[in-house]
Formats: sequence, structure tokens, C-alpha cells
Amino acid sequence: MDRNSTENNKKKWEALVDFISLKFGDGKKLDLQAILFLIGVNELGQGYRDFTKDEKINLLHIAICKLLSRYGYYEYIGKDEDGWPHWKTNTTLPPLKGGEQTILMKEASILYFSESGIDF
Repeated sequence: MDRNSTENNKKKWEALVDFISLKFGDGKKLDLQAILFLIGVNELGQGYRDFTKDEKINLLHIAICKLLSRYGYYEYIGKDEDGWPHWKTNTTLPPLKGGEQTILMKEASILYFSESGIDF
């Protein structure tokens, strides 16, 4: 990725964080984990409610799988009887290092909201 593209993604990420923080942050600047939580809630499709600690972890997992499926790391296999989506890991791809995953998550989050028609 070239420097201009990297700078452009940084600006888009900051714009997304500002937009999401304004809508959902209650005066606080939200981080990647909070944005992943919101994506997970949206992908679950059951609306916001109080979630257990395990459900919150599962919501983060849903978001990560959804976002990284764009790059072939996960494949959607369907919903269970409770309506929770499930994903299969693509083991033919090399594992991502922490920094690489964070960059991809931010990039995919930008695309997720852009493709949803949200103008930030």
C-alpha cells in the first residue's frame, strides 16, 4: 500500500471514528473494539439489548469474521437456531499478525459503513 493510500485510510478511519462516536459514544471517542461491537450487533440483526459477557465476545467474533470474510479469511456458513451467524476459517491463508489484522479491520470497517450507505 502506498503512502497516499495509507494517509487516505487514516483520514477515513478518523472520520468514521468521529461519526460513530458522535452517534453512539455518549461523549466518548470510541475505539476499534467498540466499532466492532456495533458491527456485530448489526450483523446479528436482533437490535440492541443487554448482552451477557459471552454474547459480547461472540458479537466481536461475528464482526471480525464478517469483515475479514471480504479478504477470504472466513466463509459464512449460516445461522444457528437462535439466529446467531457462524463462520468457517479458511485455513489455506497464512495467519495475520496483530498489526496486519488491525489495519485490515480498520480498512474493512470503512468499507462496511461506506457500502451500507452511511456517509461519514
